[in-house]
Amino acid sequence: MIWTAFLLGFLGSFHCLGMCGPIALAVSAKDRSPFLKNKIIYNLGRTLTYTFLGALIGVIGFSLALAGIQQWISILMGAVILLMAFFYKRSERLITQSGFFGGVNQLKSKLGKYLKRGGSTAFFTSGLLNGLLPCGMVYIALIASLALQSPIEGAMYMFFFGIGTIPMLMVIMLSGKLISLQWRTRFTKALPYFAMFIGILFIVRGLGLGIHYISPKLQVFDYGAEQVEITMCR
Repeated sequence: MIWTAFLLGFLGSFHCLGMCGPIALAVSAKDRSPFLKNKIIYNLGRTLTYTFLGALIGVIGFSLALAGIQQWISILMGAVILLMAFFYKRSERLITQSGFFGGVNQLKSKLGKYLKRGGSTAFFTSGLLNGLLPCGMVYIALIASLALQSPIEGAMYMFFFGIGTIPMLMVIMLSGKLISLQWRTRFTKALPYFAMFIGILFIVRGLGLGIHYISPKLQVFDYGAEQVEITMCR
């Protein structure tokens, strides 16, 4: 599943250029460090936030798995990803405009202050804050982390998602210009289809068909009066 996280991050970075692109250009304009140090520090800050969120969501998924609904979590989360991908534009608009995210403007304000300040610490903090900005692709990746039902796997999934977003943002930082609208449109069109593929993977995974790695068989272990479902990979 890790490779899907990287590809989701890479394809998602083309879509997110509208929000993250100007921030990346601002970092590049302020960065005077040799060997791209501050650019790398900024992107590592974003990735660290994604990793922390993945671990946190993974804890929730693990707790639900202990409740004995391991199989249904994967199927349900896969269905949610499919639904979000099928209505991607509507989902993205709902996420970014929802009243629940009323603090986004305040978050952007703090982000702008750190960018103006400059310096490695400010760039790292800017990256940490940027990772909290609402984004449809980030939320799809977090839903996938929940379906993995493990804090370690959830953290790893979001880590590689963050790594996947770095190449395109680094290109923007180094070139000083955004990718043409034509290329952005091409990659953005492919994004919902790939998200659907991930959703299908999690649904198949939850079915426990006995396919190695893709859909490992769920074996039920009897511990007295209780039965626990555990995914077995051979």
